[in-house]
Amino acid sequence: MIKSAVLTLSDKGFTGQRNDESGKIIIKMLEKIDAIVEYYKILPDEFDLIRDELVNLSDKGYDLVVTTGGTGVSPRDVTPEATLSIIEKRLHGMEIAMINESLRHTPFGMLSRAVVGVRKQTLIINLPGSPKAVQENLQVILPVIPHAVEKIKGSTIDCAQKMVKDNEG
Repeated sequence: MIKSAVLTLSDKGFTGQRNDESGKIIIKMLEKIDAIVEYYKILPDEFDLIRDELVNLSDKGYDLVVTTGGTGVSPRDVTPEATLSIIEKRLHGMEIAMINESLRHTPFGMLSRAVVGVRKQTLIINLPGSPKAVQENLQVILPVIPHAVEKIKGSTIDCAQKMVKDNEG
C-alpha cells in the first residue's frame, strides 16, 4: 500500500466557491495502484501554507503527495515554487511526460509549470487544476508511481529486473 495525501490548492475551492472535482478524480485514480489516500485538504493559493503542508506531510512519512492546482501562470499560481523550495530531487521525466500528454490534447499544455520531486522519502507530484487535465496527466504517470515510491524507499531492484518480473506476471 502507498500511504498518500491529496492537496487541492485553490482560493475558490478553499472558500467554498468551487466544488473540488479534481481532488476526487485523483483519489479515485490512485485506487488503481493500491494507493490509500489517508489525508485530503483544500488550501488557498498561498506559498507559505503550501510549502508548510508539503513539509509536514513528508515529515509524517507519507509515501506520496499529489497536489492539484496552482501550476499555471496566473499571479496566484505558486504551487511549483512552493514545491521547488522543499524538494531534494527533481524528476524531470515525469514532468515531461505530463507536458507531452497535455500537448496531445491542447496547446495550453505548454503553459504548465508542474513539478515532480522527492523530499525525504516522499514523492510529490503537482498536477494542474482542471479535472480533465488532472485525469490526462495522472493517467500517463500512474504506472510508474509504485516503482518510484519503491526506489525512494530504498529498493535495490533494478528497473530492468522489475520490468521483466512485471511482464512475466
